[in-house]
Amino acid sequence: MSSLGLDTRVRPSAGDPEGALVLLHGRGADENDLFDLLDALDPKRRLLGITPGAPFALPPGGRHWYRLGGIPTPEPETFHASVALLGPFLDTLPVPIDRVVLGGFSQGAVMTWAMTLGPGRPRPAGILALSGFLPRVPGFDLDFGRARGLPVAVAHGLLDPVIPASFGSEAADAVAAAGADLTRLESRVPHTVDPAWLEPLRAVVEAAVPVRTLEG
Repeated sequence: MSSLGLDTRVRPSAGDPEGALVLLHGRGADENDLFDLLDALDPKRRLLGITPGAPFALPPGGRHWYRLGGIPTPEPETFHASVALLGPFLDTLPVPIDRVVLGGFSQGAVMTWAMTLGPGRPRPAGILALSGFLPRVPGFDLDFGRARGLPVAVAHGLLDPVIPASFGSEAADAVAAAGADLTRLESRVPHTVDPAWLEPLRAVVEAAVPVRTLEG
C-alpha cells in the first residue's frame, strides 16, 4: 500500500478500530521491519496497525527517514522533507490523532519525537521511543510542554554502539521534567528491541488508548 508518498503495510483491527498503532522503522530497514511488533504490542488487535516506510533510499541500502548528519543532528534537508510527508500521513489516518499511539526505533524514534513535539503538531495518544534521540535541527524547535500528562515509553540498550544510551536518558529526563507519564526501560542489550521491553510497552499502549466502554 502507498499513501502520501510512503509505502505502507496495514494490519487490520479485529473489529471497528479503537485507535491506531503506528510504528516507524530505523535506518536501512523498511515498512516490513516492525510489522510483527504490532501484534506483540496490541495482541487483541483493538487498534489499526500501520508501519509506513521512509521516503529515502540511501547508501548502504534500505529506507531512511533522513541522511545522517551526526548524533543528535539529522541532515536538515532530508529531515524536513520527511516531516513534511509524515505529518499529513498521520493527519489523514482513519482515526483521530488523539487515539493514535506513535512509536519508532532508532531513526523512527527520532521521527516519533519530531511528530510529537515539533512545531504545529497535534498530540498523539502516546509514544514509544526506542533507541533514539531528540532531534536538533535548525528551524525545528521542540515543545516539551506538549508532553505533559502524555503516556511515554523511552527504551534504550545500555550497550548500544550506534546511539549511546545517554541520548535515551536525555530524552527521558526532558519529558519527565515536562510532566509526561513516563515508562523508562533500560537493559544490557545493543542497538535492538529487547523482548523484555514488550510487556511494559504493551501496557503503555493500553494506557494511551483505553478500552472503550459501552458508553463510548
